[in-house]
Amino acid sequence: MPHYIIHCLDKPDALPRRLEHYDAHRAYLQTATIKMLVSGPLMSDDGETMIGSCFLVEAADKAAVTAFNAADPFAKAGIWASVNIHRFNKRVDNRD
Repeated sequence: MPHYIIHCLDKPDALPRRLEHYDAHRAYLQTATIKMLVSGPLMSDDGETMIGSCFLVEAADKAAVTAFNAADPFAKAGIWASVNIHRFNKRVDNRD
């Protein structure tokens, strides 16, 4: 099954809204209709401030990934300024 990267950058000053919707977002990820391989927040250079989201997923096609992302509580709350979804050709995976 193909892999996809979802790369999302937050709108400026989105952190309060992100924190407000964080629990709903995490609960949504637990019910994903696509296979979540890796996910987590993107961080600013200070290593403390969340500035976006990144996901590595496995899905039948890009349409399924797009639909999954559109239904995310963060997307519905308008937290992300940009969302890019790209097919990903995983060549190396050094996780144990």
